[in-house]
Amino acid sequence: MNKWIALTGLYVAQGLPHGFFGQAMPVLLREQGLDLRLIGLLSLVAIPWALKFLWAPWLDRYSLVGHEYRRSWILLMNAAAVVVLLVLSVMDISDWLALGIVWPLMLLVLLNLFIATQDIATDAMAVENLNAEERGKGNGLQVAAYRVGMIVSGGVLVSLFGSLGWSYSLWLLAGLLLLGSLPLWWFAPKPHTRGEGSMAHEWLDFFRQKDALLWLVLLSVYKFGDAFGTPMIRPMMSDAGVTLEQMGWLLGTVGFAAGLLGALAGGWLVGVLGRQFTLMAFLLLEAFALLAYIGVGASTTFDWVHLVSAVLVEHVAGGMGTAALFTVMMDRCREHCAAADYALQSCVVIVTGMIAGGLSGISAHALGYDGHFLLSAVLCVLVMPLIWNMIRRGDLPARGQA
Repeated sequence: MNKWIALTGLYVAQGLPHGFFGQAMPVLLREQGLDLRLIGLLSLVAIPWALKFLWAPWLDRYSLVGHEYRRSWILLMNAAAVVVLLVLSVMDISDWLALGIVWPLMLLVLLNLFIATQDIATDAMAVENLNAEERGKGNGLQVAAYRVGMIVSGGVLVSLFGSLGWSYSLWLLAGLLLLGSLPLWWFAPKPHTRGEGSMAHEWLDFFRQKDALLWLVLLSVYKFGDAFGTPMIRPMMSDAGVTLEQMGWLLGTVGFAAGLLGALAGGWLVGVLGRQFTLMAFLLLEAFALLAYIGVGASTTFDWVHLVSAVLVEHVAGGMGTAALFTVMMDRCREHCAAADYALQSCVVIVTGMIAGGLSGISAHALGYDGHFLLSAVLCVLVMPLIWNMIRRGDLPARGQA
């Protein structure tokens, strides 16, 4: 039980900074008069998440305290993130432009660096401490807990921002981050056995595994259709006349609850139905969910039942698909290199998702919203033959491997 509580706390902690700064910062900086083009560049502060595979091997090889390979990195990174939040709390948002926007943004990059490094160690600890039968539930919990962290900070905390102000909001965020770290004190992870070869050799060995290139292609395309389609949901709603408040309720409350349910149910179903079936079934469900948005706002009379149903199905499918993919990513990790292997795979998913999101606006502009969602669904379905081919080649065991 202790490991489940510890993992839940850590994944909630990871979602806290993303939720607050992702939701609040663009609005707050715009209120201070920051140029929209610079606000658009705010996404670059998350660049450590896309590059974390570069330093992940060091976490497999070096411990900061004795043989505490995982806990030492996790606790130090969370503590460092708290320090950054406290430094930011004394730099009032109204003074950012006067101080030079570069320095506060560099602190946000540093904050993302610490949280991304905590994520490397937490994922490695999960790989090493969850057996094959537990990994489905573990990844469902991971996705759900991260969403909880985002909604607590990006929803509840942001809604209280007007009353709390900048400094108190960041102090509360730092306190929640520390609170999420506490359960780890009562959980002793399995000892990590470090590899004996050079880090470069062990890292390259990942690419020498059976059908490694094919596996990386699957990671690149499995969530591509979803990442390509979903960025246009908010613009489509706005053009259809949905207000910001209605959008917040629909995506922030209904969508959040559906995604939470989807992640937990998806993780459980991976353990019950197996990796092969759920990878294919959840991908088909994601395709259907994207098709569900076709026709929203196309008629003169707006159909709320249609829109709410589409949001529910899409968020459930997204949570399920992510849980299934993360589970097979854990299965692919080697014994001595869990941090490096999982970080590399997650970076492939992150980077290709960023590319897909960047192309989504071009697609919606050229094809219209209905054509865009149809193309997104087709991109999901086109991955099915690749999954089937990997199943036939024995690259995707039905129940995973310990």
